[in-house]
Amino acid sequence: MQSTELTTPFWSPADLQAAVRPVVAHLTERRVLAYPTETVYGFGTAVDHESVEALVRMKRRPPHKPFLLLINGSAMLERLGLVLTPSASRLAARFWPGPLTLVLPGGDHRVPERLRGPEGGVAVRWTPHPGLQAILAAYGEPITSTSANRPGVPPAVSAGEIAEQWRDEILRGLLLVLDGGRLPPSPPSTVVDCTGRRPRVIRPGVHSAATLRTCVPELVGNL
Repeated sequence: MQSTELTTPFWSPADLQAAVRPVVAHLTERRVLAYPTETVYGFGTAVDHESVEALVRMKRRPPHKPFLLLINGSAMLERLGLVLTPSASRLAARFWPGPLTLVLPGGDHRVPERLRGPEGGVAVRWTPHPGLQAILAAYGEPITSTSANRPGVPPAVSAGEIAEQWRDEILRGLLLVLDGGRLPPSPPSTVVDCTGRRPRVIRPGVHSAATLRTCVPELVGNL
């Protein structure tokens, strides 16, 4: 079976519309989805313990490395009890939707502990990818996100790479792969921890610290 037969087209408006229903069903069944983002391809699931653990097992993720959440609006944050601090609110107003991940406080008893980082917060990004926005709108809940790759292998930039690496998981029905074409080279999203007294860059990425400081001068890290 060719790799193209193991993936679902996710290019045109018609492709996106056709994919929404099976994707929502797949997430509801607590299985793993592979999808293109504004940076690289990602793996994601529904935000519940069973779904998250399925992704942990599939990717063999160490317990100390959480996944982030993708959203399509602030209402999803509110439902999970996540809090936009004053600095996070300014960053979100300026750079969301976009490749900026904010680590937020809150979410007690609503977000699985696997999604909480060592600083105690939950990483969230409002994705600008139109296909993902359509899926999130139809599903009505956030989904988890982590780069689509095996340990030690670079993140996938095409659906074909995922089909080659994860063929068995696809054939077993655990993994559904959305093919949005080959993505251009891109740095990862910038990650800012907003749980402390001052926001802090914990992973450099698309947005430089100097750019972020134009709206949050108190930002530290990534000089």
